[in-house]
Amino acid sequence: MRTILRLENPIRDYAWGSRTAIAGMLGEPAPAAGPQAELWMGAHPAAPSQVWLAGQRLSLAELVAREPEAILGRSVAARFGARLPFLVKLLAAAEPLSIQAHPDAEQARAGFARENALAIPIDSERRSYRDASHKPELFCALEPFEALRGFRAPDEIRALAERLGVRGVSQLVGAALEGPAPLAALTGALLRLDPEHCAALVAEAAGAAAAASDPGLAWIPRLAARHPRDAGSLAPLFLRYLCLAPGEAIFLAPGELHGYLGGFGIEVMASSDNVVRGGLTAKHVDLDELLRVVRFEPASAEVLRPESRPDGTACFRTPAEEFELSVLRVGPGRSFASQAERGVELLLCTRGGVRVAAREHAEDLAPGRSCLAPAAAGAYSVTGEGELYRVRVAAMRERASGAA
Repeated sequence: MRTILRLENPIRDYAWGSRTAIAGMLGEPAPAAGPQAELWMGAHPAAPSQVWLAGQRLSLAELVAREPEAILGRSVAARFGARLPFLVKLLAAAEPLSIQAHPDAEQARAGFARENALAIPIDSERRSYRDASHKPELFCALEPFEALRGFRAPDEIRALAERLGVRGVSQLVGAALEGPAPLAALTGALLRLDPEHCAALVAEAAGAAAAASDPGLAWIPRLAARHPRDAGSLAPLFLRYLCLAPGEAIFLAPGELHGYLGGFGIEVMASSDNVVRGGLTAKHVDLDELLRVVRFEPASAEVLRPESRPDGTACFRTPAEEFELSVLRVGPGRSFASQAERGVELLLCTRGGVRVAAREHAEDLAPGRSCLAPAAAGAYSVTGEGELYRVRVAAMRERASGAA
């Protein structure tokens, strides 16, 4: 397996997807015929990338299972087994996604086993757990990106509710925040509202927030227009609002309640498709499970920016073992060379045009195109003029200062 593998990547057509962002990056006609929500790069069984090898088109999942050490590297295969530990996506949201959280490793194993025991088909809409893996996640904006992420502090929530000036909201918030577990009580009280009471409260809050100067509260009427009977429309009241500039990122640990509002970027995660939803969606919602999975503690407003490294890359540091995202730029007089001893790496071009070469084989990448550099391919070089995002296994980063 001494060759660079060009990836053919599937596009998921979820209803909230953009018709222009992914098509535009790929240089294809835009708007596309339908929504293009996520372009998946990886080996998750739900939608694996395809590769050509010796004239044969193969699933990347099948190839990794067949030759784990050659693709992943001995250390990665020993640590994670015969599976690619990370999944990479281009995510393009024209409309808000659901309010959701991802499980930790123990919750994922238990939830997957429970739904299997209930004989729920893997591809059923009634599933929250499609595999037994946890799902730490990093999102890096390629264009301005808005999101709700993590809880505001109780005092901040109380003050925002008072500023909104809706008596029913203020009373509900005030009562919920008086108890010993205020954030859990508030989330449960809101998401379990009687539908008629919820619709009236959402409508009143949307009217009051229409002229709000707070950018988070200003989302309430926009969410209410799409989901008028869903208490998730009030999420900007208790979740932190942020707007990422291109090149900025956030890390979402398991159990962190969040919702993406709109924009375009790169999402990197442990290879999992587990999502526990609480609202703002027509998909399966499991409030009991969400309330078990979520960590009810105030979140920081931390935004990640890449740290420069001696090898010419800039790296986003996270606690995740399964992945590490870095960005590298090449141009006249500026190329990149990896180390020979390294684990598997995935390279995605986002701007310009680059050539990735190893031994006697090279792949030319335009924006939106990606390739896999198997461990057995050894050292590779990147030349041309453009920007690449590189994903590798973070557990390997201490082995060498370059691309190991």
